[in-house]
Order: sequence, then C-alpha cells, then structure tokens
Amino acid sequence: MNSTPVSAPTPANWLSIAVLGLIWGGTFMVISVALRGYGPITVACARTTLGAFTLLALCVALRRPWPRWSWRLFVYVVVGALFSTAIPFVLLAWGQQHVPSAFAGLSMAAVPLFVLPFAHFMVPGDALSLRKTLGFLMGFAGALVLLGPGIFAAGSGDLVALGRLACLAAAMCYAISSIATRLTPAIDAIVLSAVGLLLGAVVLIPLMLLTEGVPTPTATIPTLAIILLGLLPTAFAALLRVAVIRTAGPSFMTLVNYQVPVWSMILGALILSEALPGRFFAALALILTGLAISQWATLRDLRTRVTT
Repeated sequence: MNSTPVSAPTPANWLSIAVLGLIWGGTFMVISVALRGYGPITVACARTTLGAFTLLALCVALRRPWPRWSWRLFVYVVVGALFSTAIPFVLLAWGQQHVPSAFAGLSMAAVPLFVLPFAHFMVPGDALSLRKTLGFLMGFAGALVLLGPGIFAAGSGDLVALGRLACLAAAMCYAISSIATRLTPAIDAIVLSAVGLLLGAVVLIPLMLLTEGVPTPTATIPTLAIILLGLLPTAFAALLRVAVIRTAGPSFMTLVNYQVPVWSMILGALILSEALPGRFFAALALILTGLAISQWATLRDLRTRVTT
C-alpha cells in the first residue's frame, strides 16, 4: 500500500471526485440499457470479464508490483472478489430488471452505513460509537423508506419487491467486500482490483453459459452499454480512484458517497424518463444525513485540510 503523505485537495482532485461521482452514479442507468438486449448474468459477466482484462493489461503496462501470495492473502482476495464483483453485479443486474436505475443508485448510498456494524465486530479498534450508531439507525430508516410498504409482498414472489431486496443485498455485499479489503494484507490497489475482477469472471463465465448460454450480439446500444460498463466504471474509475486516494487521501474519497445516489436519480429521470416517487427523496435525505452523522469526524478533518 502507498503511504505517501497526502496534501490539501487540488483542483484536479475536486474534478476527479466529480467525475467519479458521475461515472458511478451513471452506472445503474447504463446497466438498465444493457438489460434491454442481454440477460442479467450476461451483463454481469461481460462487465466483469472486460474490466478484468483491461485492468490486467494496465497492470502489465504500468508494471504494478505483484504480491507474494500467502493463504491469508488469497482468502481475503477471494472473499473480496466474490462480494465486490460476482455476487453484487448479478444482484444489481437481476434487480434492475424490476426496479428503476434510480432505486439501485439510491441503494448504494447505504453501503458506508452497512459497513459500520460489520466493522464493529470484524475490525479491531473500529467499534460503534454513539454517533456512528445514530448515523446507522437514521440511514437504516432511510433504507426502509426506500424499500416502501410493498416490500412485504416479496414473500409472495412479487418481482418488484424482490428486485428492491436484491439491490439492497448488493449494497450489503459491497459493505462486506469493503471490510475484506481493509483486512487484506498489503497489496497494490490496482492489482487487487484486477485480480478481484478476474476471480469474478472465473465464477460468472460458467454461470452465464449454464443459465443464458453463449451471448450473441443484439442491438447496438445495449452492446455498447456492456462495453462501457467494462471500461468506464471499472478500469478507468479504478485508476482514478487510486490516484485520488494517493494524492488527497481516503477521507476525500468519501465525498463520492454523497454524489452517486444524486446522479443516479438525475440521470434515471432525464435520460430513462424514470418516475421519482416522493419516498426516494425522503430516503435520500435520511440516508445522506445518517452518512454525514456517522462520518462527521472524517468530514470535519477534511474541512480543516481544505481551509488551511
């Protein structure tokens, strides 16, 4: 891991954060477009496989340092890969067949909040404080508002309700992968992303062949959407994320969490003409407020760095 001291965010860092927020916020809209021509497993598999090959090629081109493998490192990398690529990619793609892309984007806002209880039990020295607990409870209330009263129909097989649960389950997966990444022994961040995507592809390729068969090209726009998913939110965004963390620090990266749900709602409404019910805005307010409360110390330190 890079331990280079970070400095106050530069204009380039602010631009990078804005670009990352737009890219990751727009991912859910692109998934919805890809689903118009391909099955959910195929979308998840193609995204993972293309991203894996792109990042592996970049690792070779940039001469990134490869780790000395141990069983402990291997286990954490596998767990991180499954819960950051294979499982959530499938859950999101399947869920977005039945819910708007804006809903999926809003679900991702809960990821940092879901991390809190996992970190409490799994990460030494990261216990839940009163402030973090209040933030988590408020964010959890927002997640319940987002699910809506119709969620009780999930037990009867209602696909819309199940789609909502699938998106929130994907957010839970990302929280688990975040904990696994924090506990992973030292490894280059870009190499970790590349290996994670490769392992995800190893899982998803046979699953795709068994369930949806060999994909055949369909309409141009869904095909371009799949290619975009593999290149932009994975390879390019991974490189940009590493660059921001190394120059401005991980606390600065937390600002992306506040942008993704907003962009997902804006793009879903403007480009896909998705309806935005009032509970979406109520859920967004509750989740982001809970996130701000739980990350208050981080935001305060970041404000100090920016103003000094």
